[in-house]
Formats: sequence, structure tokens, C-alpha cells
Amino acid sequence: MKIRELAEKMDLAPLSLPDGDREVEGFYAGDLLSWVMGRANAGNVWFTIMSNVNVLAVASLVDLSAVVLAEGVTLSDKDAASALEKGINVFTSEKSTFELCALAGELAK
Repeated sequence: MKIRELAEKMDLAPLSLPDGDREVEGFYAGDLLSWVMGRANAGNVWFTIMSNVNVLAVASLVDLSAVVLAEGVTLSDKDAASALEKGINVFTSEKSTFELCALAGELAK
């Protein structure tokens, strides 16, 4: 499934969408940056409540297909512009990380 399709099915609001045609290759949830760096896989969609420039660095380093900020968390205008410039898809959702993971699990079936 493509990021654009996932965003529609999960009702995600885009903060940065430079590559909506990127394929989703799995999911990862976590808030400890070093843990995500060592365990998430390229192409994963990452669910987190973290929202700072380091999240973008991890997303770029791991080559994630997107970052989804849970619980209404958003990016600063500067970080959103940086995400767009770096080609990182970032979304926000009012849903909790748990709710997002449950929904992703249903979509992955």
C-alpha cells in the first residue's frame, strides 16, 4: 500500500508529504530514538509522540516511509519545512499510538 492510501484509510493529516507514492513496508512504534534507530526497518511507518528535529534525523537515517505523530502532536513550522526539504513524509493524528497500531494491524492483514 502507498503512503497516500494509508493516510486516507487511517485519517491522517499531512504535515509534510513530499512522497505520497512511497510504499509502506511495515510499521514500528516507539518513542526512544536510539531504540527506533536500531530496530525499525527501512520503509516502515513510525508511530511516535516525539516531535523534534531528531525525529526527522532518525526517519532519514533509517529511511522510513513516514512518521505519524500521535495524540495531536505536530511539528513546528521550521521542522515541517525541513521534513519537506529532506523528503520525509510526516502526518499527525488525534488517535493514540495504541489506536494507530491497532488500525495498522487491521490494515496489514
